[in-house]
Parts: sequence; C-alpha cells; structure tokens
Amino acid sequence: MKTMIPFILCLLACACGSRQTVQQERISDLVDPFIGATTMGYEAGKTFPGAASPFGMVQLSPNTITGGDNGSGYSYEHLTIEGFAMTQMSGIGWYGDLGNFLTMPATGDLKVVAGKQPEEGYRSRYDKASETAKAGYYSVHLTDYDIRTEATVAPRAGILRFTYPKSETARIQIDLARRVGGTSTWQTLNILDDRTISGRMECTPEGGGWGNGAGKALYTVYYYTQFSKPLKNTGVWSANIPDAQVRRSGEVVSDAYQQIVAGSQIIRNVKKYEGKHIGFFTEFKTSANEQVLMKTGISFVSEEGARKNLESEIPNWDFDKVCEQTRTLWDRALGQITVSGGTDAQRKIFYTALYHTMIDPRLVADVDGKYTGGDRQVHTTGSFHKRTIFSGWDVFRSQMPLLTIISPEVVNDMINSLVTLAEESGEGYLERWELLNAYSGCMLGNPAISVITDAYAKGIRGFNTENAWKYAVATTERFGNEKLGHSGSISGTLEHAYTEWCMAEFARLLGKMSEQEKYFKLSQSYRNIWDDREMHWFRPRQNDGSFAPLPAKGRLQHDYGCAESNPYQQGWFVPHDVDGMAELMGGREAAVADLDSMFLNTPESFLWNDFYNHSNEPVHHIPFLYNRLGEPWKTQRWSRFICDHAYRTGINGLIGNEDVGQMSAWYVLAASGIHPVCPGETRFELTSPLFDSIVWNLPNGKTFIVEVSGNSQENVYIQSAKLNGHDYNRCYIDYADIMNGGSIELVMGKHPNVKWGND
Repeated sequence: MKTMIPFILCLLACACGSRQTVQQERISDLVDPFIGATTMGYEAGKTFPGAASPFGMVQLSPNTITGGDNGSGYSYEHLTIEGFAMTQMSGIGWYGDLGNFLTMPATGDLKVVAGKQPEEGYRSRYDKASETAKAGYYSVHLTDYDIRTEATVAPRAGILRFTYPKSETARIQIDLARRVGGTSTWQTLNILDDRTISGRMECTPEGGGWGNGAGKALYTVYYYTQFSKPLKNTGVWSANIPDAQVRRSGEVVSDAYQQIVAGSQIIRNVKKYEGKHIGFFTEFKTSANEQVLMKTGISFVSEEGARKNLESEIPNWDFDKVCEQTRTLWDRALGQITVSGGTDAQRKIFYTALYHTMIDPRLVADVDGKYTGGDRQVHTTGSFHKRTIFSGWDVFRSQMPLLTIISPEVVNDMINSLVTLAEESGEGYLERWELLNAYSGCMLGNPAISVITDAYAKGIRGFNTENAWKYAVATTERFGNEKLGHSGSISGTLEHAYTEWCMAEFARLLGKMSEQEKYFKLSQSYRNIWDDREMHWFRPRQNDGSFAPLPAKGRLQHDYGCAESNPYQQGWFVPHDVDGMAELMGGREAAVADLDSMFLNTPESFLWNDFYNHSNEPVHHIPFLYNRLGEPWKTQRWSRFICDHAYRTGINGLIGNEDVGQMSAWYVLAASGIHPVCPGETRFELTSPLFDSIVWNLPNGKTFIVEVSGNSQENVYIQSAKLNGHDYNRCYIDYADIMNGGSIELVMGKHPNVKWGND
C-alpha cells in the first residue's frame, strides 16, 4: 500500500505550460480527465478532457465531432480535432449541446468548413502522444498545422496559447455557428479595435442541439475576445448571406471585398457582420515557436457581461498564472476529501470521480450577479449563484447527497435556481432536466422534490421555503400518481411514489400535518402495480386498469413499463418503504435471496446487462438495500466489488454515461464507506471503504475522519466500529454525525461478522 503525498501548492511556476518545474504531487495531479472520454460502445462515459474550473461557466476543450449522440463533442478514438470550444456538457446521453465558439489555429490556405477529413476542412490531425490533460489544463500538437495548442480557464473566461511554426499565412479562425448536436441559428460579430471582437450566438431548438431540438434548448452565448497579436488582416465567412447584409452601423461597407471559398463568401475588411453560418478569422505572420494568445469571456446575458467576466477574471496575458490559479481552485475543491491507502489506480479513479462531480451544476450568472431568467429577462441576485444543468433523474441519487456534505451551498444554489425558474418562466412547476432555462421534460419522476426535501431535512434552507413548497405541490399534482391514478408504468409509479413520500416528509418538517397524511398515502401507490398472481413482481397497468400482457422475458424484459431498465432492475426502487417492498416480495429472506441472485448473475465486467446494470441509475441504491434487509455484510461485499470492477483508469474507465456527475458520485461515496438509500432521510448506509483513511474537510470548518484498520483486497467485511470512541453497532450513520465532526473507526476482516450492524 502507498500513502498519498500531501499536496503542496506550487510557489514557483505552474506545471501547466512551457515553464515547467519539478514539484511535489498535489491533489489535482491525481485527476485524469481522459477517464471516460469516449462516446463509443457501452463503455461510453462521454466526458471531455479539456480545461474546467470547479462548477465554472467555461469548459475549454477540444471537439472531435459535432452531431449525433456525442454529447461531450469529444471521443478519444477520433483522429482529428475540429477546434476548441468554450462550453461543453459532461457525460450526457442523447444528442448534446453547447460546444460554442469553436476556435482553430491554422496555417496555409483558408478553409471555412470543418469537413470530415483534414484535407476537406479546417480540422486537423493531432499527435496523440502529445495530448495532455490535467485539472484546469489541456494541450495538444496539431500535426497538419504544426501548432501546439494549450488551454486553461477561469470560472467565466478561457485563454488559449498557440505556438506556431514560421509561417507567412498563420491564422486564428472562429466558427461562430458550430454547436455540439446542431448549430447556432444566428451569429453576430463586431470588431471593436485592433485586438478585440465581440458578438453573440443564438441557439434555438430549430438549430438542433439538446436532444436534436427535442430538449427545447433556447439560449444565447455572448463573447468578448482579445488577441495578443494585432488584428491587421481580418475577415468573415458566410455560407448563405447576401452582400447587402455586410453592414457597418447599418450601411454597406464600401471597402469590403469578397471571394468564394468552399461555397462560402469570404468578406475581408469588414468591421460588423451578422447572419447564419458565419465565422471570423485573423491572419498574420509568425516566426518559429512564436506564441500567440487569445482570451475570451463568455456570458449568457450580454456582451457587456462577457467583457466584465473577462476583465475581472483574466485581466492580463499570463497564461501560466491563470492555470496556476485554477489548479489551486481544484486543489482546494478536491481537498475537501483526502484519502490515504489504496492503490495508485484507486486514488486516481477517486479524485477523477470527485472532479467529475464538480463540473455541474455550473455557474450561469456573470460576475455582477446578472443572469437570464426563465422569462428571457435579465435578473440580478446577490443571495445565491444562479446555476444550470440539472440532470435530476440521475443526480438526486448520489451526486446531490454528496454535495450536501462537501458543497451544501451548491445544493442551495441549485434549489434556488429551480424555484426561481418555476416562477420566472410562468410554468409554475419544477423541471426534472434543466438546461439554460429549458424545460426539456427529459426522463421521468420529480427529482427536484427529492433534492429539496433532502436539503431541508439536513438543514440546508437558504431558499424561499414557501415558494419551494408551492411549486413542489404544483409539480406533484401535474406529474404524480394522483394525476396518473392507479395505472401507469413501473418506473413512473415507483419514482412518483418515492417523491410523494418526499412531499410527506417535507410537509412534516414544515408542520403541514394534513398534507403529510395526504402524500404519505400517495407514497403507498407503488403497491397498486404489484402483480401477486402471475408475474409476482411489479407490472405495468394499461389505461383500463388491467395489467399489460406478460412479456417473453418476464421481469427481464427491457423497457417493459420501465425507463432505461427492466422490471427486475426498477422494481427495487421503493427506497422510502423497504419493509413494505420486502413484504410484497414474500418477506426479508425472500427479498435477500432475490437480491443474491441478481448479483450472482451480473457479469463481472458490469457492462450493460439484465441484472445489476450499474451502467444506468435505477439500480444505484440496490447494493445498500442489504443494510435495510438485515444482512449488511452483503452491502460491504458487493459495493466493494462494484468499486473494483465497474470503475477503471483510462478512457473506458466508466461503464456507462457519466451522467453529469452521478456515476462518479456513486463511486466517491461508496469508496468512502457511505451511501444513501433514500435521499430525504438523513441516513447514510455504512459499507466497506477502499482506503485506510478518509478525511472529510467539511465546509463548516470541522473534520470527519473514517479510520480503517486491517483493510486489504480480501478484508472487505466490517468486524466492529467505534463512533467518536464509543462502540457502534449500526450499519448506518446520520448526516448530523458527519457534519458535527469526529471520527468513525472500522475494523475489517476476511470473513463476514453477521452480528455487526444489526442493532
């Protein structure tokens, strides 16, 4: 076993760029952004390797593909890069979005389309061995142009450093139309002076994007960009805009001249331009190894907001200083949990997973607090940070509970963001999958209610409670089991029953006793789809109330009344009433035997399968059900087994979509020895940690330490425990015990202690 070297902040120079120095390992060095960075096959984590800051607005990353079910815009196996974009989505399924402001350095003849092969467009092959990614930094050598590209970011701005060969025709070009999964539908450009441009990119559902337009994404990205080299030879390209739309202050520019390249108009000497499918370029001469920098602030509010963001966060041209500042942000964020013991690979997987839980929900407000609301109007807030990208159906299970421990202010921000969206948009309910104010309606259930209840139960209450309750009620009435009646799908009925329990619990905490009774009764509606005669399992009902016909594969039939799962997988989702669920299944012994069968039939690779399918979220609580069913040693066995086999280093390190932090948050919690079954309760299940010591450096200034003795690859079973020095025989721990600080000591052994944890 090796112990992690404590990180020491670098006092000399950032090991990000060209001025590298030898320095001790720091926590951010343990992050490998290439883990999961593929869109191919079942092992498609769909992460991106580019530079980001914790929960920041900007993600400056290479794009290798635009369009189709390639949410991050990058896949490690691709041989070419089409550019470097300022925004990305991490780990999502479905058609992606963002990927805005695609920038490419180049030499030689001007090419104005990306093409599919390098000779067809501005994309370039690259030297895979040169590709480097760290927390807050990315670099690569573009072989077609012989240009080294480096990227780093601040929260709302990014900076690129290009190292050119000697060239008479060097260039930076920006495709303003490109967008992962589609195109922006209108673009503008203003050349403000000899070093500065600004403009906007309007992204509407008609342009594709999120869900190929079905996600209804509607946003505008504003940019403010400066160049270290003067703009002396500039131009725009336009795919289909007539000459009359070349404007300066509304007048046709008399000194502009045009040419045609690849079917597009090339218009030089123009100061202002707008239209569809346009781009900008600046050309210059370079000497060998000359460095040219470009920095950009973005905003979802205004060009003025983009300017303020850039000037506030990257006021100078010191690339290495920006990189060091961002890596320090990552050291602090990742340092909220410090681990020792385990293997080098386990520590790398752990800190990369923790890193991935801190991409979203991202900032969407400018440095002055302004943000675009659901009414498309500009609002200002000083009471919380407006955030976006809420993949609710995924993240309520692990990521949000994790953040209640290490970043409760982010949870509070997300709740405020959802509640204010419900009010500003006029929709009056809480969206389950939100992207930049869009009500995409993706997936099912009412996960925002889970997040609100879980936060409130844990004392995270910096939001308008009555508004949260009002919109939670409206959401339940619109989508819950009361609306569905006693018929419906398995997934819909069970997920709604759980969030109706959350409503009952929220009502109890608010002192609304009649509402508590109402919603508690609704939370029992999961019983209405139990078939005790034929299937002996949960079974979907048809509109007339009768059960749907039995499928050929029985409860292993994928999509039989289930979302991205089968009845066997989804049927265990009664987290709020495990005893009631077990009763339907024939009692605790029968339920445990069925769980045993599920895990024993699961392939060791954990690739997509009909049993414990860790690749998708509906099963993520299942290993911890053994704690609730009286055999906690099996939770210890199987959670440890999943950590060891379903998570790896390398691009195939995730066995399914990262899903905006959920897949990684599961690992962070399980590897630390805790995980919830039922968010909304303050109970975390105890399980077998991977590490000898896990130190939670809590945001309230306290420390909670998990000390593990006798830990090894074989010794996965808890023999005994002490909480703050006192014998502890419970297989769970309360949130308050963690947040109050202290320690829990776990003694591990090779064989189960069947008596521990059954108190």
